[in-house]
Order: sequence, then structure tokens, then C-alpha cells
Amino acid sequence: MTELYYKTISELAPMIKSKELSPVELTASVLARIESIDPKLNTYITVLGDMAMASAKQAEADIMAGGYKGPLHGIPMALKDLFYTRGIQTTGGSALLRTFIPDYNATVVNKLLDAGVILTGKLNMHEYAFGATNENPHFGDAHNPWNTEHITGGSSGGSGAAVSAGLCVASLGTDTGGSIRTPSALCGVVGLKPTFGRVSKYGVIPLAWSLDHVGPMARGVEDVAIILEVIAGYDPKDPTTKNKPVETYRSQLGSGVKGLKIGVPSNYYFDDVDPEVESRVRAAVKTLESLGAEIIDVFIPELSLSVFAEMVTITAEAAAYHHETLVGNPAGYGDDVRLLLQGGELITAVQYVKAQRARRVIQEGFWRVFTQVDVLVAPTVPITAPRIGQRYVNVNGKTKDVVMQFMVWAAPCNLTGIPSISVPVGLSSDGLPVGMQIIGKPFAEGTILKVAAAYEQESSLQDIRPIQ
Repeated sequence: MTELYYKTISELAPMIKSKELSPVELTASVLARIESIDPKLNTYITVLGDMAMASAKQAEADIMAGGYKGPLHGIPMALKDLFYTRGIQTTGGSALLRTFIPDYNATVVNKLLDAGVILTGKLNMHEYAFGATNENPHFGDAHNPWNTEHITGGSSGGSGAAVSAGLCVASLGTDTGGSIRTPSALCGVVGLKPTFGRVSKYGVIPLAWSLDHVGPMARGVEDVAIILEVIAGYDPKDPTTKNKPVETYRSQLGSGVKGLKIGVPSNYYFDDVDPEVESRVRAAVKTLESLGAEIIDVFIPELSLSVFAEMVTITAEAAAYHHETLVGNPAGYGDDVRLLLQGGELITAVQYVKAQRARRVIQEGFWRVFTQVDVLVAPTVPITAPRIGQRYVNVNGKTKDVVMQFMVWAAPCNLTGIPSISVPVGLSSDGLPVGMQIIGKPFAEGTILKVAAAYEQESSLQDIRPIQ
């Protein structure tokens, strides 16, 4: 029998609604799991045990009185520690914010609380979200539950590891250069970067304003859809959000992929990929084909501009946000983040403008391909999780920088704002998760969720658990 803390929202919600399961029992199970396992994984910066139990008792009372709010009512979730939470420490993973306590909630936090979510705490992350490993000099490194000597990926590494190991039922992360999808792939969970403008960023510590996205991370595709239905929508406090209706994403999950055209890029995404990663992803593509999808090879030469455009944009925009603090207290940052920010200070206006022009060219490349196909599929990242402290990996006989391996495959969707979901497609021979990303047209979250759900149903991977 699956332990409560490993059950999905879609499994738990009917039990809570029917009063078969109390939110108190569920929350106690998750908190006990945190106490038992998190000393090995270091996924939490702040655990809100007393607050969570009080909220669970209130949720139980409301439900018993007939006030059931929906599938998130009584569900324990934790948040990456850059979402503002009123009266609760919000560090951004940095010593500079160790004592920062916001006086208001992020919009998405209010939406979750209004839906009845039980907040169990705030999760570890790469400092200020500016990194891909979740090696944190201030709060300690997060450890991958599949092998604790390996990284979780970042910057939402605490979220990926906590969801994977049953230390929360689901989480929210942010994605500026792959920071939801990378830890989801490396930790074996599902993570969605929605379309830019689909989910409010108000009350979220920024990294790069034009690249940042907020999205859900969970152990199943339906869970991600449930959370997205709650957090999506226009927010007058965030001028980047779009006033478009929020779909009922769950209703689209069971319609299958028969007749859908799925593009597989013949360049970029499969350049210098670990053979085991490639084999797992191509096997998943075969599964989708067996379910009735039409597989089409596509070529997107414009993607070669992605690394330049991403690096210039993210470092320049991050440096602009941090400028005053960086000048006044550079020693307050960890070495890696400080060096990136100082590099961002050197970006010229000419370079920044050229990067924005490159973004437009990349966007046009996607638009051309999306006249031929409904979605694209590719590896989420080209490697499995490296060891903590490892800076280089060997891929097909070539020495590659670890961080760049993560950014290259994720950047195109951040630069263009199109939605992408990472789903687990198996384990490598050394027992580390492999992820596949499904990329869609703007505001076509329903379509990529449908493809992800079709694969998930056939894969039988949901019951595979990490060693911790």
C-alpha cells in the first residue's frame, strides 16, 4: 500500500472529500516524513509544522461542516523560498534575506491558500534562483533522493527533491532558464513551465523579469493540471499576465494523442546527448507513436542563437535588479552568484538589444515549425544528475560544463515564453531519472498536458520511488 505522503493529489482529494481521510492525518504523515528524511536531503529552509497542523485542523473542521473547497483542500504543499509569504521568513536562498519577513503574500500563494492548501514550509533553492545545481553556500546543498551524492538541479532543487521524496505532495517553482524543468527531470517528477503571462509573478523575488515563469511541480500530470487551474489567470498586480480564460485542463487529459502531430527536432535538442538519455526519450516517442500520434522530424536552425540570447538577457536583467546591493555588499552573495551578477554589469546596451533581436528570430523559428506540428518533444536535459561539486561532464567524448548543459536545452522556451512540461521517462543504468520535455504553442498548456498524460498512463513509472 502506498504511504500517504507518496500519494498524488488526484488520489488524495477524493479521500478527503468523502471524509475517508482527514487533512490532519495526511499532514502529520508528511511532517513525520520531513523529520525523518530531510536531514539527509536538506530540501527545506523553513518547516512550518505548528502552522501546518493548525491549518489542517481548520481544513478538517471546514470539510466536516460541508465546506469542501475542491481538490487542493487539505493538501500539504511547500513553496520554493522566493514566494512572498506574509509573516513567514522568505530568504530567496540568500544570506542577504535571512531575516526578511514579507507583510503580504504572492498572488499565487493567496490562490493556493484560498483553495485550502496546507503550507508545510519553504524550500531550498539556488541563491536568488541564479543557478542550476542548488548548491547553496548559505543554507547547504540540496541532495537528490535517488542518490544523495548527486545534485537536485536548480534553481527549484528543493522543490524537485521534496516532491520526489514525499516531503510534500506538490510544490511551486520558478523557471527562468529551466529552473522548474531541470530539477523535475533530475529528480523524477513532473514540472510545468506555463506560457509567459499565464501565471502571476506578483510577490515573487525576480531573477530576470522577461524570462521568469511560475509553475507547478508534482508527482503526476493530473496534479500539475489541478494546480495550474488554481494559480493561472490574469492579475492586475502583474502587468505581464494576459487576460485569457483559464481552461479546465483536467478535462483534456484523457483524450489521447491519436492524430496529433508531434515534432522531433533533428538539431539542437539531440546534439551531444548522453546515449542513455537519448534512448529513453526516443523510446517515449515510440510510445506516443504507438498511441496514434504522427511523428515528424523538424529542423529549427534558429535555436543556435539561444545560448547567446539567454546568457545576455538573464545576466543583464539580474544585474539591474541587484545593482544597489551588489555595489554596497558584494560579499553578501555566494561566489558563483556574485560573479554572474558582476558579469551582468558588463553587458552593453548593444549586446542586450542584439539578444532581444535574437529572441525574435528564435520565436519565428518556433512559429514556422508549429505550422507543421502540434507539439515538440525533446530531452529536458542531456544528462542525468551529476555529483555535487562536479563542474564538468563527459558527453560522447566531449567535456561539457554542467551548468551550460542544463541551460542550453531549457533556454528556448524561456526566451520565447512558450509552455513546456517535463515528464519522467525512466531511469539510467545507475538509477538516476531521465526527463522528456513536451513543448507547445502559446497558451496550449492543455495540449502538452494531454500528451504528457497519455505517455504517463502507458509508462507505469508512477510507482518507482527514490532510495531515500
